[in-house]
Amino acid sequence: MSVLIECRGLTREYRKGGQVIRPLDGLDLAVPRGDFLALMGPSGSGKTTLLNLIAGIDSPTRGELIVDGADIGTLSRRRLAAWRARHVGYVFQLYNLVPVLTAYENVELPLLLHPLTRRQKHDRVVTALERVGIADRRGHFPSQLSGGQEQRVAIARAIVTDPAVIVADEPTGDLDKASARAVMELLRELNRESGKTVIMVTHDPKTTEYASRTLHLEEGRLAGGSAVGGVMA
Repeated sequence: MSVLIECRGLTREYRKGGQVIRPLDGLDLAVPRGDFLALMGPSGSGKTTLLNLIAGIDSPTRGELIVDGADIGTLSRRRLAAWRARHVGYVFQLYNLVPVLTAYENVELPLLLHPLTRRQKHDRVVTALERVGIADRRGHFPSQLSGGQEQRVAIARAIVTDPAVIVADEPTGDLDKASARAVMELLRELNRESGKTVIMVTHDPKTTEYASRTLHLEEGRLAGGSAVGGVMA
C-alpha cells in the first residue's frame, strides 16, 4: 500500500508574548493511502495542529510534510489554497455551515474554486447529498436541521470535490449517541467503499473502534516514537 501522507521532523511553533509555543515537535508519521487513522491525546498535544497542517490550513515551521505528492511547506498561500480545494475535505466538530445558505448551497461552496459548469456542480452536490443520505433536506437552512443532519451536510461538503483525504476534528463531539454512531458509520463507509483516507481527532474511545488504527500524541510527538504504515517504530 502506497504512502499518501508523510511527516518528517514536522514542527509547528509560534510566539505568544515572549514564549515559544511548539504544538508539534519533530513528529514523524506515515499514513498509507486508504487508511482510517484515529488520533488521541490530551488537550494541547498537537492533534488539531497536525490536522490543520495536513489540510493545508496552516504551514509547518520546520520539517517536511508530503501529502499526495505535494510538499506542503514549499507552497505559497495561493497555491496552498488551490491545492487544498482539490485534495482535502475538512469535517469540523461544530459543522461550520454558513447559516444564511441552504444545505445545497453549503455543499456547493468548495466547488466555486473549480472550473466546472453549472450542471457539473449541480450533479456533484446532489451526488454528495445523496451519498450522506440527506438529499431530501437540500433546501433547508442549518437552523432547520438537527445536529446529526448538519454534520451530514458538513461531510457532504467535505467529499463534494472528491478529495484524497478527509480530516475530521472531533466529528461526533457535539452529537447525541445515535447521531454520533450514524456519522461514524458514514465515515467508515467512505473509507471502506470509496477508498477515502480518513484522519480523525477524537477524545472518545468508542469512535476509535471505527478506525483501522489509533495513535496517541503527547507534547507534540507520537507516544512511543514514530508510526509508519500502522506499526509503531
